[in-house]
Amino acid sequence: MAATQTTVSVTPYYDRPTELKAFDETKAGVKALADAGIQKIPRIFHNQPEPLPKSSTPFEIPVVDLGSTDRASTVAKIREASETVGFFQVVNHGIPVTVMNEMLQGVRRFHDQDVEVKKRFYTRDPSRAVIYNSNFDLFSSPAANWRDTFISLMAPSPPPLEELPEVCREIQVEYSNEVMKLGGVLFRLISEALKLNPNHLGDLDCDKALAFVAHCYPACPQPDLTMGATKHTDDGFITVLLQDEIGGLQILHNQQWVDVPPTPGALVVNIGDLLQGFR
Repeated sequence: MAATQTTVSVTPYYDRPTELKAFDETKAGVKALADAGIQKIPRIFHNQPEPLPKSSTPFEIPVVDLGSTDRASTVAKIREASETVGFFQVVNHGIPVTVMNEMLQGVRRFHDQDVEVKKRFYTRDPSRAVIYNSNFDLFSSPAANWRDTFISLMAPSPPPLEELPEVCREIQVEYSNEVMKLGGVLFRLISEALKLNPNHLGDLDCDKALAFVAHCYPACPQPDLTMGATKHTDDGFITVLLQDEIGGLQILHNQQWVDVPPTPGALVVNIGDLLQGFR
């Protein structure tokens, strides 16, 4: 007589909608979890990233010097970078380093505030002047990202100054104004790179709107189980990214992930989905 033994593993019941709702209702975000010193991240953040290799070959994101007097060369560099990589860095862009550094400090001040202060801004209502929450797509994405964000639409109709967070409102307005000026320069250069009239994209009002987006990626106790930002494309015309010294940005190039380390004084420009239609 033969005997067999069967082992059955039971997966604990996981009520994802309830856990998502419970997390969102705390209005405290990911940072509160990190600050509490948790050792295991909630299951809603568990992510299964695509098994794409990371590049072992050194690769540098193209750098465009906006202070160059050789405009034809500048336009050619933007054209090539936009076509082949979709990203480039700009230096000598006119935004003072002091303003950039103070903007980074302002973002930190916002996210480092007491939870009860930040809760006043927590919302998923797109009509609000300041939208602070964790994961804009919390209830629709396969997994939540380990990230908190606050957003303000700073152009064409910026919110009243008193509606912006007190800890960073002045620098937020100043930095946004600087980026709007830079955007005008970039859209003229990109128009020329597309072999169009320099004012073409500006005449289409591509340079009239600005969404200010400030992310916080707290230290994670289980970084192999989640991501700060999953694979995505940006849906606007261009994104101008100011990185802090920690870095972490990667781009997908030739089916390999490539690190984009922060370059002091530089800004990263990303060609967005809407601009792809002008190819």
